[in-house]
Amino acid sequence: MNKELFLQKLREAPVIAAVKKAEQVDAALNADCNVIFLLCGNIFNLGEIVQKAKEKDKLIFLHVDLIDGFSRDAVALRYIAQTIAPDGIISTKNNLLKAAKELGLLTVQRLFIIDSLSIQTTVKASALINPDMVEILPGIMPRITKQLAQKLDVPIIVGGLISEPDDIKKALEAGAHGVSTSAPELWRKRV
Repeated sequence: MNKELFLQKLREAPVIAAVKKAEQVDAALNADCNVIFLLCGNIFNLGEIVQKAKEKDKLIFLHVDLIDGFSRDAVALRYIAQTIAPDGIISTKNNLLKAAKELGLLTVQRLFIIDSLSIQTTVKASALINPDMVEILPGIMPRITKQLAQKLDVPIIVGGLISEPDDIKKALEAGAHGVSTSAPELWRKRV
């Protein structure tokens, strides 16, 4: 999977379906979005979900911190990369992001912005790990998104608390490349 294809898919449809429940998978597969962030799943259903996403020509990223039935280590990640074959992973854990990059997966480093120190930490963490993208949460902070877009050398995705079309518009205007949301009604919105 190459980063440029991912960015192209986001330019075409910047809303990312963040799937929190297995019952939402079909809605995400049939939505207008090109990218799915899978925030649920387990050792038994991941392969089928990833295959369905590929059949629909959607990129799929697994949030490996939230997947059930796997340890949070490089061996489990190698199994995921080789057997399940998602396009990439999302994680807050630096060791998993480094291992995923070595396995040829795209990486999204998920970072939480809770105060001004978090902004500095985000810039340092991104430089240290060199992920393909960062996802900052919560995503309803266009001023902070704009500030980070100027400081980071990687594309930004925002997520968390995105519930209105205006949230998406403001995030993209502030410099986000994509917006992840778990609100299915926004998965059909073209911006």
